[in-house]
Amino acid sequence: MMSEKKESGRGLAFLPLLVFVFVYLATGVILTAKGVDKAFYQLPSPVAVIIGIVAAFFIVKGTVDEKFDMLVKGCGDSNIVIMCLIYLLAGAFTTVSREIGGVDAVVDMGMAVLSPKYASAGLFVISAFIATATGTSVGTVVAMTPIGVGIAQAGGLNVTLAVGAVIGGCMFGDNLSIISDTTIAATRTQRVRMKDKFNVNAAIAIPAAIVTIVLLVIYGSPETVVPAGEYSYDFVKVLPYIFVLVSALGGMNVFVVLTGGILFSGAIGLWNHTFSMLGYSQAIYGGFTGMMDIFLLSMLMGGLARMVERGGGIDWILGKVSQVIGNRKTAELGIAGMVSLTNIATANNTVSILINGELSKKLSLKYGVDPRRTASLLDIFSCVFQGLLPYGAQILIAASLMGSGANPLSLISSCWYQYMLAIFAIISIFVPYADGYIRRHPLTSEIE
Repeated sequence: MMSEKKESGRGLAFLPLLVFVFVYLATGVILTAKGVDKAFYQLPSPVAVIIGIVAAFFIVKGTVDEKFDMLVKGCGDSNIVIMCLIYLLAGAFTTVSREIGGVDAVVDMGMAVLSPKYASAGLFVISAFIATATGTSVGTVVAMTPIGVGIAQAGGLNVTLAVGAVIGGCMFGDNLSIISDTTIAATRTQRVRMKDKFNVNAAIAIPAAIVTIVLLVIYGSPETVVPAGEYSYDFVKVLPYIFVLVSALGGMNVFVVLTGGILFSGAIGLWNHTFSMLGYSQAIYGGFTGMMDIFLLSMLMGGLARMVERGGGIDWILGKVSQVIGNRKTAELGIAGMVSLTNIATANNTVSILINGELSKKLSLKYGVDPRRTASLLDIFSCVFQGLLPYGAQILIAASLMGSGANPLSLISSCWYQYMLAIFAIISIFVPYADGYIRRHPLTSEIE
């Protein structure tokens, strides 16, 4: 490999990152104008990154070999490789657990304990648990929205409010789950442990969830209390999710946690003859391929970020941002604002975190923001806007499952949790009520 030369702050070097965002945004806007369904998800994000990389080859100074050296070193950075491996294992665990009926078991268990009297609050709690266990907000929206619609219609409850509660619960889980792609991206870009990020994040998310539940109990009770249906479930199929959650929060290495979860789910599937050893291996590989989009995106984003950084683009934008940031509080507001605006532009919370990860890391170091808090802010504000965008996957899918005539815009006002989460997060910037874990556990070093 050739030695790299890093340039001083240079605005033009930041342009390739903007090219990526612009291509992604422009494609979504144009396809939306043409009436294409899920317009912001039609252009594969890795392809958009490739366009940004091509732009970097024209803009960043140096020979072609030097630029390839920057790209390869960025793609092969140890944190990028670790993040990609975690994605693969998380995908395998999710797929194997779904194949043995784990998701259905979790849904049925939640519905079995749901009190019809508190239908909206119950839908929020169940959706939150499922999304936290499975690490997917979209998958939970698909599973829970039809149930929410059915309960609302039978009980005379506002259907939009019920579905809004489902989406809110999904975003709670997406934000906190240790196997969600947003958590993986946030913790790896800031070099912090998932357990630490969870504890810091939970101090903001849980109060927001409690307020949401209280509001749903008060204003979301059905006019007619419908008797609960009969739901049977196999608790054994829920155990792999419990194992993963408890082990991760206990501080166990994430690779051990996810590998253990894959083996646990596989043992259950083999024991009850859900699949053979060959079928088990195919399910694992299916999980790998299901994460290929985010795998490629993360790897290529690592390469693009390296080229932008070595070209002086990160130092340039850092200098510009520093002109309006003077202390830790304004730095936290800046981090929250950047990831929020990026998510609005891309309609993808993981992409937003990856784009802002390196710059947020530098801002944190400069202004003394604890990286565990930075990871939490990135994840929180990306999830807030992802769960409110009328062209985001969660609301689009929920609206489609509500039936004809459902308007994605009408759902936004009913997603109470996202508003509560944003309010509590902003308050935490000015009133450090959520910093208890950080004070009790001073950061001694970054993870490698």
